[in-house]
Amino acid sequence: MIVALFGDIHANLPALEAVLDHANTHGAEQFWNTGDFLGYGAFPNEIFDCLRKISTKSVLGNYDYKVLNFQQKQNKWKKNKHPDKYLAFQWANRQLSTENEKALRALPINLRFEVEGIEVLMVHGSPESIDELISNDTPLQRLEYLAKISNADMIVCGHSHQPFDRQVEGVWFINPGSVGRPDDGDPRAAYALLDISQGRVTIQHFRIAYDIERAVKAIRKAGLPEVFAQMIQQGYDLATLESISGRE
Repeated sequence: MIVALFGDIHANLPALEAVLDHANTHGAEQFWNTGDFLGYGAFPNEIFDCLRKISTKSVLGNYDYKVLNFQQKQNKWKKNKHPDKYLAFQWANRQLSTENEKALRALPINLRFEVEGIEVLMVHGSPESIDELISNDTPLQRLEYLAKISNADMIVCGHSHQPFDRQVEGVWFINPGSVGRPDDGDPRAAYALLDISQGRVTIQHFRIAYDIERAVKAIRKAGLPEVFAQMIQQGYDLATLESISGRE
């Protein structure tokens, strides 16, 4: 079983299309999505149209949750969220179609299933929180605890935008990185292919070049903040770009 594992698309359609083309070329039979369909990118509805063409297992991301709950939380968030992040939630909330809003609301926060005898738990953040960042820097003790409580052979996560795979206490932790908004200075889309057969797992991480300028032009045409375009072009998050700008 060849599985294309991806997430953190953040409404970047050109990046998603490139990843799916690569995955299909490499024989992907299943597609697993760790959430964060939305935020920053200019294609909030188009990515749903793209994903409807394939059978995808998906979970809700923290940005998706914020977009869905923007109307109820906007007054609070206007006071305590970064202005550009607030604008990202607001814009996606206004743009998202009724059909796609319903599809997003129907997604679970975590999803359990079995593939080739392997029990998989798919989450956006961690088994305990949609907002927890799991990465190569996560202490071993924390991973041991999460492995113990997960009751799974494999924990698939996103959110940190950091591609990694680690096996702890016999449990795989796998994060494919971010399709649409990498944070490590490499603007190419990130995803992973899993080869699962008879209880064995082989993992390959990929970085895929795509039409970044198409994504950037769409952000500018939509009137979104220029920093969103720079995030796509440079492969850094908002805080890093602000730090770089402050040093110049």
